[in-house]
Amino acid sequence: MSEMLQAVQQLEEAGHSRESVQQIIENALRQAYKKAFGKAADNCVVKFSDDMSEVSVYARKTIVEAGDVYDPVMEMDIEDARKLSAECEIGDEIDIKIDPKKDFALSAVTAGKQSAHTELNESYKNRLINEYKNKKGEIIIGYYQRESRGNIYVDLGKVEGILPLKYQNPNEHYEKNDRIKALVVDINSTSAGVQLVLSRSDPEFVKSVLTLEVPEIMDGTVEIKKVVRSVGYRTKVAVTTSREGVDPVGACVGLKGIRIQNVIREIDGEKMDIVRYWDSPEKFIAEALVPAKDVRVYITDHETKRALAIVPDTQYSLAIGKQGHNVRLANKLCDWAIDVKTESQAKDLNLDEIVRRPVALFNEIPQEAQTEENPTETDFSLVSELPETPSDVAEKLRGTEFDGIEEFVDAYDSGKLLESGILSEEQIENLFTILHNYVEFVDDDEESETEYECPNCHAKVTPDVTKCPICGTEFE
Repeated sequence: MSEMLQAVQQLEEAGHSRESVQQIIENALRQAYKKAFGKAADNCVVKFSDDMSEVSVYARKTIVEAGDVYDPVMEMDIEDARKLSAECEIGDEIDIKIDPKKDFALSAVTAGKQSAHTELNESYKNRLINEYKNKKGEIIIGYYQRESRGNIYVDLGKVEGILPLKYQNPNEHYEKNDRIKALVVDINSTSAGVQLVLSRSDPEFVKSVLTLEVPEIMDGTVEIKKVVRSVGYRTKVAVTTSREGVDPVGACVGLKGIRIQNVIREIDGEKMDIVRYWDSPEKFIAEALVPAKDVRVYITDHETKRALAIVPDTQYSLAIGKQGHNVRLANKLCDWAIDVKTESQAKDLNLDEIVRRPVALFNEIPQEAQTEENPTETDFSLVSELPETPSDVAEKLRGTEFDGIEEFVDAYDSGKLLESGILSEEQIENLFTILHNYVEFVDDDEESETEYECPNCHAKVTPDVTKCPICGTEFE
């Protein structure tokens, strides 16, 4: 086997196609020819044998009249040409074989080699970029190689990874050959090759690890709504599901907490809160402030998305968190500005002014306020016919004993609706809220036409209740 063929096969084994190898060799020989004979390289012809075991270089020259040769590189005298081929005519072209070993100087050979190396490196780099360009947002595993100026370099096999200082977890420390799992956030092309930019601080890293750990997230049963992090301190994850009978938080935590513990170990013991996402901002904010319990939430301004959270005095430090981390993460998770107060502090507050709502427990709703923009009486008789009822919920209700408005309300009050399993608790609560926008609830025993509403969520309630069925506000 010729040296030429061996070199071609080695390049093919490295991932280069035969066509690209042929092009690289041809370009290298052209570069050497140009170095040997000056700027004119257009007349350089490179020919390969069928199996690429041999390659030949020719100078293609134009035949001119005897004595009219002005450029020996590009032209040949007719008499000299006929010594090679008796059939030559003036104006024809003839290929003169070049012997690189004799006709190419050392500088020409060096120029050809440099050209080949450059093209091979660029070809290999482009191939790696094409291979890894779709890896953004994916988890990759490598091994600690070295550290420079706070940046950690990771051996990923074919390519090198860099874990910049700003993308590291400050609690983590590595030694030679330690295993590192990280998220690919970018791909750089450097003079040395391809470099993957990695991160272990990105919220998407936690999301990816959680997805790999929880099959229900992988198959779409559970959806991750949002992930926020204070790296090295705490992570909060909001999850939800549209499938009945599935507890999204329980699915992420796993039996005896095994799933969530695996994720926590991967982020070096960072605290993690898995909370359920709610459409109701009051419920969602209360969930987001865990580990604080017994949180009461009041919306102070819907337009600017500001809320007041009142917690027991013993829960205040948990709600705020160390250096305010917990409440800041709750703000980011819910996308609301949350002001946390203790019950003792709340006694000195004028909630009437803060929440911009009537302070009375039950507020009369003037009849003239019942406009078409806020209808309270309609001709609707079925819950599935209400304009705001989601199509999937309406489909589940149609034909059931709970589709009638009165039947729905009775089943809601008795708990029979939730026990039936037709709708989830969240769907029932949302539907009951919608119902209040279209249906007027009247107490049969009440002779007066006076109507009442909750001062927090404006749901219509009766005077005998002690807790709002919508937002959970307790009445005194």
